[in-house]
Amino acid sequence: MILAFKILLNILIVGLFLYSKLLPHHDKLNNQYKSVFNLFRSIFQPVLHFLKTLIKPFQVGQGLAVDMTQIVLLIVLLLLNNYF
Repeated sequence: MILAFKILLNILIVGLFLYSKLLPHHDKLNNQYKSVFNLFRSIFQPVLHFLKTLIKPFQVGQGLAVDMTQIVLLIVLLLLNNYF
């Protein structure tokens, strides 16, 4: 049971990475990969939207801010993976 949970967390971590990289280009994906992307999008989009209400972007320069929600979600997933 714990092994299955760790595997699921690892899949979510890799999925979050791919989601963040492919989000600007999701309209160019072919159908096979678009369905996988949409699966991860349905998982991450509500969570990231909720986190955006709690976490403000981090200012790194004048008129330049980093969205911290994906980083916070990654940290949470890594901590869960390490805890179990």
